[in-house]
Amino acid sequence: MADYSLFTKGQGDQFIALLVYVDDIVITGPNVQAINSLKDFLHSEFKLKDLGNLKYFLGIEIARSNSGIVISQRHYTLQLLEDTGYLSCKPANAPMDPKTHLSFHECDLLTDASQYRRLIGRLLYLTISRPDITYAVHKLSQFLSQPRLPHLKVAHHLLRYLKSSPG
Repeated sequence: MADYSLFTKGQGDQFIALLVYVDDIVITGPNVQAINSLKDFLHSEFKLKDLGNLKYFLGIEIARSNSGIVISQRHYTLQLLEDTGYLSCKPANAPMDPKTHLSFHECDLLTDASQYRRLIGRLLYLTISRPDITYAVHKLSQFLSQPRLPHLKVAHHLLRYLKSSPG
């Protein structure tokens, strides 16, 4: 009841999860026969196109191997770096300088706060697969209401860190 785009049915090896996002559907579960049965039913009711095993969904790349599933937002990161003009920047070694102290009152407010907010929103989405940037993004998100130049500089430093390891 908390997420109206996620549907679940069954339990144990009969469990199926179906996730809907606009016109994309992801179906998963431990029982391939149950999944195929659901796909056949859905295909009889709607016009569907089965794209096979999940490889890419909402900016997240999914790779399978014998040892498990790996998710990555490498392509999303590279697109973020390109959109912000940081694709060819000098890389940084850490997401945030540990000596950095951010303040609510230091320096003037940014003239266009929407640019900062959009960047932090994109960085927040990136934390799905990048726990190494979570602390820095959390700190930067505290200043969304009144971002200032030092906050933007720290965000740009974080982009330089992402350049060092986009995957």
